[in-house]
Amino acid sequence: MLIPGYALLGLIGTLTSLWLLSLVLRDSSIADLFWGLGFVGLAVAYFTLFSSHTSGAKVLLLLVIIWGLRLFIHLSIRNLGKGEDFRYAQWRVEHGAIWWWRSFFQVFLLQGLLLWIIALVFVPALSRTIDWAWTDYLGLLIWAIGLFFEAVGDWQLMQFRRKPTNKGNVLDTGLWRYTRHPNYFGDAMVWWGFYCFALAHPYGLYFVFCPALMTFLLLRVSGVAMLESSLKETKPQYAEYIRRTPAFFPWWPRG
Repeated sequence: MLIPGYALLGLIGTLTSLWLLSLVLRDSSIADLFWGLGFVGLAVAYFTLFSSHTSGAKVLLLLVIIWGLRLFIHLSIRNLGKGEDFRYAQWRVEHGAIWWWRSFFQVFLLQGLLLWIIALVFVPALSRTIDWAWTDYLGLLIWAIGLFFEAVGDWQLMQFRRKPTNKGNVLDTGLWRYTRHPNYFGDAMVWWGFYCFALAHPYGLYFVFCPALMTFLLLRVSGVAMLESSLKETKPQYAEYIRRTPAFFPWWPRG
C-alpha cells in the first residue's frame, strides 16, 4: 500500500490547492470538475509506477482516460460560467461564515478520500501479470455499454435544456424513456467494467468494494436520491414520470 499512500498524499495536496482556488472564486462546485481528472491522474500514476505493463493494463488506462476526459469536458461545458451548483450554494447559505473552512472537509477532502478509495481498483488492474484474460473482454463490453448510456444521456439532457420551451418540463424521450437516470446508470456500469480488468490479478476479486461504493454513491448519496428530492419539489409532473419509468436500471416504461 506504499504507492497508494503516496498517491493519497499527492491527491490531498492537489485538492488543497483546488480548495484555495474555490475560496477566491467563491465556487465550491469546481470540485466536481476535478472528479474525472482525479481518477485519470491516479490511473496514470499507478500505471507509471508499476513495472508490469500488460496489454490489459494498457487498455484499461486508455478506457479510464477516455471516460475521465469526457466527464471533465462535459461538466466544463455545463458548469463553467453558470455560477455555483445549487447543492453547494445551499450549503453555503446553511453554514454561513464557517463555510470557507468547512467546505475543505465536507467537499474537497471528502471527495478526495472517496476518489482514492474507489480508484484502488486500479492497483490490481494495472499491476497484473496476465497479459489478457476473458474478463477483459467482459470489462470492455460493460464499459462500452456504460459509456454509451452516460455520454448519450448527458448529451440528450443538454440538448433538452437548451430549448427555452422545455423549461419546467421533464425529459422522457431517448434513453430517458427507459430509465430516469441513464447517465448515472452508465457511470456505474463503467466502474463495473473497470473492475473486470482487476479480476486478472490474483487479489482483484477483493476490490469489489470499489465499484460497489461508486454505485452506492450514485444511487443513495450524490446522484439519484439527491436529484430526485429536488425534482419532486420543482416539477409536479415528475411524479407521473416516476410511476412509469424505472429509476436506475433501464427497462420498458409502465403504462
